[in-house]
Amino acid sequence: MRKQITGTVISNKMDKTIVVEREWLKKHGLYKKYIHRATKFYAHDNSNSAALGDKVLIEETRPLSKLKRWRLIRIVEKAPIIEESHHHADVSVSSKHTGSQATS
Repeated sequence: MRKQITGTVISNKMDKTIVVEREWLKKHGLYKKYIHRATKFYAHDNSNSAALGDKVLIEETRPLSKLKRWRLIRIVEKAPIIEESHHHADVSVSSKHTGSQATS
């Protein structure tokens, strides 16, 4: 059986490739405090279906390229869609000359 992990898509800019990040905790040897660590996995997404922020399940596979060793199995949870509002402040510039004038 091949390894399967879940993680969050942090990049989908490449064609048919996603970057999945998995966070884990490591205990510091001296201070005994837990430290957050993250590992990035390059995974093959044949249909370019995964979006930024999605929780995905990936599975280990044969080497597909220099960095890709994983492939997308399924999208576990879609990221919430945030609608961008394009509210631009109305900036009106007066056509009058407002420079300093010499008054004598």
